[in-house]
Amino acid sequence: MNLNINQRVYPSQVNKPVVVICLDGSQKEYLDIASQSGLTPNLDKIIINGEFILAHSAIPSFTNPNNISIVTGQPSAVHGICGNFFYTPSTGKEVMMNDPQYLRSPTIFQKFYEQGAKIVVITAKDKLRTLLGNGLQFNENRAICFSSEKSDQTTLDQNGIEKVNDWLGMPVPDVYSQGLSEFVMAAGVKILEEFKPDIMYLSTTDFIQHKYAPGHEVANKFYQMFDHHVGLLNQHDISLVITADHGMKAKTNQAGEPNAIFLEDYLQEKFPGENFKVILPITDPYVVHHGSLGSFAMVYVENQDLISRVLNTIKKIPEIEEVLNKQNACKTYHLPEDRSGDIVCMSSESFTIGSSKSKHDLSSLKEPLRSHGGLHEREVPFIINSAKSNVAGQGQINNYDAFYYAIHTANK
Repeated sequence: MNLNINQRVYPSQVNKPVVVICLDGSQKEYLDIASQSGLTPNLDKIIINGEFILAHSAIPSFTNPNNISIVTGQPSAVHGICGNFFYTPSTGKEVMMNDPQYLRSPTIFQKFYEQGAKIVVITAKDKLRTLLGNGLQFNENRAICFSSEKSDQTTLDQNGIEKVNDWLGMPVPDVYSQGLSEFVMAAGVKILEEFKPDIMYLSTTDFIQHKYAPGHEVANKFYQMFDHHVGLLNQHDISLVITADHGMKAKTNQAGEPNAIFLEDYLQEKFPGENFKVILPITDPYVVHHGSLGSFAMVYVENQDLISRVLNTIKKIPEIEEVLNKQNACKTYHLPEDRSGDIVCMSSESFTIGSSKSKHDLSSLKEPLRSHGGLHEREVPFIINSAKSNVAGQGQINNYDAFYYAIHTANK
């Protein structure tokens, strides 16, 4: 018997536990350098026995849209989550997209839960929890869903587990720390052994990657920690896929200052008296490490007759590489039209896009800016612990193919 989920066919049951890990902000160089330094023996063994290829993330290459793409198996045009928030011109409101009401398709977890499977979802930041856990019931001892950020607030009714910190023997970690991701991994290891889920999803946070380049001592320590827990997971007979939601690139000048084009200011200067709204979907409550500066922006133009002129004006900015109208952007990058701006922009590898300079508080940036969102952060690792899937022979795949291959490989 097969299961149709968002236009893809899956076996309705799995013959071994399926574990997918979203290693937030991890481009290939982080793994390569850690491996060369002898810090990732477990990952090295997994790669030797399985496969390691490069996949594409969904665009924009941000956390929320890519996590939801991974857990639905489809891009934003299908599931509707195209950023951390969206703007509605008719109301003038900017709405956070962390509520399940904005989700337009079921998750893989929901559909397998309905078939009787046991599901575990652990995420670092609580902003994703309600989206990831949508459709799960927590009163049947078949589903667990919580965040390390709010691990001290878990209840059986809302999360399927309580007193997580006592159970794991770890306190609530600082949201701006390696500990937030380490908590996810340690909890995943313990739950795999004790709860024995059919499908488990672990999603870390990119605080370390925003602050430290590949090869930095702190970054290497993070991947050594990750490798330790992956080794514990892979001791079990599981079908494992490790991927990422996006990469991460340096966005600074030689003086270490952020490279940013403040697009709203620029357009006001070029078109005096006209109204523009530049939406930066990277914006969320956790801005200490990026200051809301990313490589992707949407522009809303009040005077619709100006769209072509505005588009051509933005194209003259050398540091903005991709400039498309709504229709072409949505077709090319599989975005939902009703949640996209009149113009979609993506910057060059070393630049970010801001709105108005006065709207960005960069005082908390202690290290040179590293960020993501555009095409240069689209390439992500895709590691699978079995060569049976022959992922490398499938051509270009996406990070949101993770569960498709993990589940099919579990049944081979």
